[in-house]
Amino acid sequence: MFLPKVNVKDDPVRRWHRPDRQFFANGACQVLAFAFLDRYAGFGFHARWIKPAAGFTGNHIFVTDGHNAFDYHGLTTEAQLLSLCFRRARRFHPGWKATLVDLPADALISERRSRPFEGLWLREPKQFLHDALPRAQAFLDRFDNLRDRLITASASCTSRGAE
Repeated sequence: MFLPKVNVKDDPVRRWHRPDRQFFANGACQVLAFAFLDRYAGFGFHARWIKPAAGFTGNHIFVTDGHNAFDYHGLTTEAQLLSLCFRRARRFHPGWKATLVDLPADALISERRSRPFEGLWLREPKQFLHDALPRAQAFLDRFDNLRDRLITASASCTSRGAE
């Protein structure tokens, strides 16, 4: 969860011109999740939504394979990502609670397909000042060894080639 010092979500120009991590942390996490799922389709990841309990804010979408997770921070474990997210949210909103909801990839880039999920209304990549999907793909390029890290992270001790 990233809490901006000022509300920039209502200003498309200011929103677009934030640094990438802030952009994908607060308002475009679904586009980054979609770009990841598209690029690493064969790695068993899916999108997961951190849905705040009634009366709280702090939505976030990341991808996970049940152990590894990826969002604007980069690759980590799902347990570490959730621990950080909940700890930060509770620092600003005591008693903050949330549930985890798995989402289909097509809902991440479709306002219409996101609406059936109660409390979810996602902005499509082209609903930003500029198309956010190429920006998400370029952000993923910064993690050029991610494919190797995913293979290593998901290999078990009984897998061929695992050390």
